[in-house]
Amino acid sequence: MFKERELVKEGNMQKVHIAHSDRPVALYSLDVIISVGYRVKSIRGTQFRQWATKRLKDYLIEGVAINEQRLAQKNKEVQVLHDGIRILSRAIEVQAIDNENYAWLHQFSVGLQLLDDYDHESLDEQGTHTTGADYPSMAEYMVLVEKMRAEFDSDVFGKEKDGGFDSAVHQIRQGFGDQEVYPSIEEKAAMLLYLVVKNHAFVDGNKRIAAACFLLFLERNGLLYKGSGQLVISNDALASLTLFVAASKANEMETVRRLLVSVLNRNLNREFRKSA
Repeated sequence: MFKERELVKEGNMQKVHIAHSDRPVALYSLDVIISVGYRVKSIRGTQFRQWATKRLKDYLIEGVAINEQRLAQKNKEVQVLHDGIRILSRAIEVQAIDNENYAWLHQFSVGLQLLDDYDHESLDEQGTHTTGADYPSMAEYMVLVEKMRAEFDSDVFGKEKDGGFDSAVHQIRQGFGDQEVYPSIEEKAAMLLYLVVKNHAFVDGNKRIAAACFLLFLERNGLLYKGSGQLVISNDALASLTLFVAASKANEMETVRRLLVSVLNRNLNREFRKSA
């Protein structure tokens, strides 16, 4: 395929370092995968072509292709959250009627809006800060881990099991050609937190180290504090989001990423929206 110049390697193939691998692994674009799938003469190749042809037919005739199983699962999740929001809305209405002094409610407007956006699948896809990121070095991250080790009574805190931590730190810098996989600082920070937690690279302290690295990355890029000088994320919110990442399933990664980005976006831009 590359010989015939149907596609070129530049922009369609990239070698990356992955945990548990002793050499770089080649990753290919969707165009390459489809092209190979239509060239392979085997049972598996035939199955791929049947699957791809059905999806294409769905798009041409129905205008959309639907994963019924995933849709059913998503509907259940949305229904649970929808019920929670409806109950909360009723409680707010009662409070508004019974008590004129409910200004406290405005303090939770960002959180309530996030719940509503999740319910309507309209969480933010991208961050708002797309300037070049300032990446802490591996040495700086390890100095942070060493400083944290003194605070916890554990002989194995921060002890690496494999190359998962290095992989997480470098993965947020990836891209295809001039296009970054995670274009904004918010997306990079969100994925750093997610990957360090999920890679389980340390014998002990994965969540604590992930949260600290997340904060270091935000601080290095000037997003740890709002314009008013307040922290962009509270202690409780940091712990809750980190536990949320740890409890999530692999197929929920995109939802987790978008929620983390949305939290950063809303908190960083809240003052601007209020003044506007």
